[in-house]
Formats: sequence, structure tokens, C-alpha cells
Amino acid sequence: MDRMIYLSMTGAKTNMQQQEVLSHNLANVSTTGFRAELQAVRAVPIRGDGASTRAYALETTVGYDDTAGPINFTGRALDVAVQGRSWLAVQALDGTEAYTRAGALQVSADGTLMSPSGLPIIGDGGPIAIPANAQPSIGADGTVSVRQPNGTVQAVGRLKLVTPEAKLVRGEDGLFRGEDGAELPQDANARVQDGALEGSNVNAIETMVAMIAAARQYETQIKLMQTAEAKERQAAQLLSNNG
Repeated sequence: MDRMIYLSMTGAKTNMQQQEVLSHNLANVSTTGFRAELQAVRAVPIRGDGASTRAYALETTVGYDDTAGPINFTGRALDVAVQGRSWLAVQALDGTEAYTRAGALQVSADGTLMSPSGLPIIGDGGPIAIPANAQPSIGADGTVSVRQPNGTVQAVGRLKLVTPEAKLVRGEDGLFRGEDGAELPQDANARVQDGALEGSNVNAIETMVAMIAAARQYETQIKLMQTAEAKERQAAQLLSNNG
């Protein structure tokens, strides 16, 4: 009886964790450049005397879906959609270099080119500064140029674009980094689409269906625990009557 309760309990716990991942993905269905988080379950046998028939279900995050999201053309000069498997480098709050696909860039009050979340964009020579009263634009290779009030055009920097050989690691801050936090080299062949943004790659319908399935699985696990409890009560009553 305890085996049924144990397995049902671990299954229900896993379903709750699955719901958390799915709800997080669904909440970011409209987030620019968002990568859906993937979730999987693995069985871990319990070691010890008398526990060889027990297995614990553990939720494990296998990474993220690196499928590109839809491209939405905005016509805004500072909107860029990173193409292919490349990423845009930013400076995280802890000072480390991190990577994102969110390309709705903006200019801060002091003229620094920033990410949508207010992080400095890393260029080939450090942060990129936009002169006052200048009109910025971004080329396909990531070159940032400005048009001065007198009509002259000059380059002020180039976005650092990287193309990792392996999947990046998502941090708790939502940014991605290389393994062990290592900085990746700039990819001179990486390209961006100016005047456009990459949408989230979360499929809202598929996510909703998965959430419903997880909820039904959770209900089934709870019913199994209730069944095991009822049988345990009946067995105890029989033993008490026979005693």
C-alpha cells in the first residue's frame, strides 16, 4: 500500500513542477525573443534496505527550445532581430557578459545603448554611446551608425554578436551564458534584421493543452492516494476485528 502512496505522491509533485514550467512559458508568450523552457522527468531508484522496489520521480529541466520565433517587422530604427543561432551580448547586473535575443534596443538618458531591460549593450569596444541629437541606425552586420543634425553619418560601434557551438545555459536572471560563464568570441558573420523583432517561440495552444493534461494527471495521482488511504483504513479495520 505504501508503494502506491509513494509513487502517487512523487507523481503529483512532478505534475506540480511541470505546471510551473508551463505557466512560466505561457506568461512569456508575448515576450520578445523568449525561448521556451523544456521539462522532463526521470526515475531515480531509492537505495537502501527494503527500498529496492521504490523509485522517486524527479523533474529535470533539459534546457530550452532553440527554435527561432516569428519575425515581426516594426520599422523602428533600434529594433533588431538576431538571425540564425546567434545572440546579442549584454552586460548583466553582476558585470558579467550574458546573451539575449531581445532586440528592442533603447538609448538611456546618458546616451548609452541599452537592452529592453536596461542592460548596457556590449559592442566591439565596450558599451556603445549615442551622441545627443543624433539619429541612430543599425546595419545588417550589427554596425551602429548615427546621423548628425548636419547630415553627416558616422559609425559609433558594432553590436557584439556571438554564435555558440553548443546550447547556452539560462540563468536565474533570464539571460543566457556560456558553460561555466565563459565569454564567447564575436562572430563576424552573424547578422541581424533591422526594423524587426523576434517574437517568443512559445506555442500558446500547445502549452495550454499540456497544462490541461498535467492538471488531469495531478488529479489522477491524488485519487490514487485517496484510494490507497481507503484501502489502508479497510485493512486496519479488518486486522482490528480479527484481533
